[in-house]
Amino acid sequence: MSYTLFDTEFGWMGLVGSTAGLWRIVLPQPSQEAVLPLIMDGFPGAIADPSPFGDLPHRMRRYFRGEPISFDEKLDLAHATTFRRAVWEATRAIPYGETQSYGWIAQQIGKPKALRAVGQALAKNPLPIVVPCHRVVAQDGSLRGFGGGLAIRKRLLELEALVR
Repeated sequence: MSYTLFDTEFGWMGLVGSTAGLWRIVLPQPSQEAVLPLIMDGFPGAIADPSPFGDLPHRMRRYFRGEPISFDEKLDLAHATTFRRAVWEATRAIPYGETQSYGWIAQQIGKPKALRAVGQALAKNPLPIVVPCHRVVAQDGSLRGFGGGLAIRKRLLELEALVR
């Protein structure tokens, strides 16, 4: 496992990847020192090496400056259940600047009654931004929980609304 740290308009972030693809994204934190334990707790043997991530840190910086960036990175989802992979792949199809409901995701994966399970799968999303779970809202448009907190979720949605 490799990792890299980088700064954005929102704070310091971290990426973790394997040879198969991107494994985890650490949402913005106030400092490098705050990001590193979040990586090392889950991946104690990870090695600092930015090369496997190509220009992803640069594109993340651009995203956090409000540019409509698409993220088509190869993901390493080997650790995920089939259901979670389906939810995360459907979520990746939500375009920048748009939202969809938990019900829409459930329909996309052929499990129309699995709204609660969709929400649970999104709560376990290790790849926020690339798997844009912040774009999934309740049927009435309200925001539910978010791994990085509702404040950053609102900021991400506001950021993306700037280009509508």
